Amino acid sequence: MDLVTVALASLLAGFIDAIVGGGGLILVPALFSVYPQAAPATLFGTNKGAAIWGTAWATKQYAARVTLPWHALLPAAGAALLGSFGGAWTVTLISPEGLRKLLPLILGAVLLYTLAKKDLGRDHAPRFSGRTEAAVACLIGGVIGFYDGFFGPGTGSFFVFLFVRLLGFDFLHASASAKLLNTATNAAALVLFSLKGHVWWHIAAVMAVTNVIGSLLGTRMALARGTGFVRGMFVLVVGALILKTSYDAFLR
Repeated sequence: MDLVTVALASLLAGFIDAIVGGGGLILVPALFSVYPQAAPATLFGTNKGAAIWGTAWATKQYAARVTLPWHALLPAAGAALLGSFGGAWTVTLISPEGLRKLLPLILGAVLLYTLAKKDLGRDHAPRFSGRTEAAVACLIGGVIGFYDGFFGPGTGSFFVFLFVRLLGFDFLHASASAKLLNTATNAAALVLFSLKGHVWWHIAAVMAVTNVIGSLLGTRMALARGTGFVRGMFVLVVGALILKTSYDAFLR
């Protein structure tokens, strides 16, 4: 029953993650609930062992249906991977406790800005091209990749928001692009966790299968319903992140 529970949680996480990110809101608490005696690092590592397959599959599905600026996204994915390694190394030196309390405020600002700008992310109108677009994408990848390695909650949502706000993507293209960068940060984290022996591969393998199934369903729904649907899901996920991070920072 434990394995069935986390497998179903992984399916739902893959579904949400494929649309707009935020699958960790579902899967990580489920792992902590089912395996309360396990080391946190092991649960985080097992989560990454499943989630990377869902984000990779979503990237493949989006790439087949949405035109993506690979000249910008591939170097940005490299920057995200390196940034994630840097963040993970930094967290061994300093505590992210201050960021824990600041995060709900940052997410609140993102949500309010998105709600205030009714047309934000509705039309796909890239602001840059060529090397400039690649440079901005790399900046996003490096900064948010570092954040993912250092702390993590809301990484996918931050990727989506910044692709919309800085690069002028609509929410569908932003979500598709975010999947590639999220795959890179997941890969960096998975390497680090696995080298330390913090992955339950037998459980991660089962969750990976259901995560990919959820990812397939989520990607198809996002592609079928378009930008307005993805924007609505973004608002819901960021709202849930605000509640979760506020509880963790001030009430837990």
